[in-house]
Amino acid sequence: MTELEALVRLCPPPTEAPPAVDWASAERALGVTLPHDYKRLVETYGDGIFDETIWLLAPDSAYDDCDLHAQTAERDEILADLWEMGEEKPAALLEPGVRVLPGPSRRAPGRSCTGWCAPGSTPTRGPCSTTRDAAPCGSTTRPGVSPFCGRC
Repeated sequence: MTELEALVRLCPPPTEAPPAVDWASAERALGVTLPHDYKRLVETYGDGIFDETIWLLAPDSAYDDCDLHAQTAERDEILADLWEMGEEKPAALLEPGVRVLPGPSRRAPGRSCTGWCAPGSTPTRGPCSTTRDAAPCGSTTRPGVSPFCGRC
């Protein structure tokens, strides 16, 4: 049984199918190939919040808080501000072409998670890393979306 199948057994998806996502367009806009398990999760559940804790972002969501593109831009801005204020940039993010992409995030007071992917890689091949409060904390994890749901 896959992790998605186990999740579906615990938390059935909405009866109405979520809107279709143009994955090719989303990946072109982001400059990366998104994880297959992430795509299946979004295709099964759509965007939204699980148990007021895990936020599932989807490309072109009608809600900015759940829109993968909007959240990527917001986190790019937050990180740029942090580094401009003197926060040390993790060595792995110094490589040209590194992208910081939000994954499904678990939001609790003072905590949120996301992931980054190194140049020449994809979230499906890694390496990926979780972060806390938009600042990379450097803990690496296996590729794909599943680690982001249970990390941090």
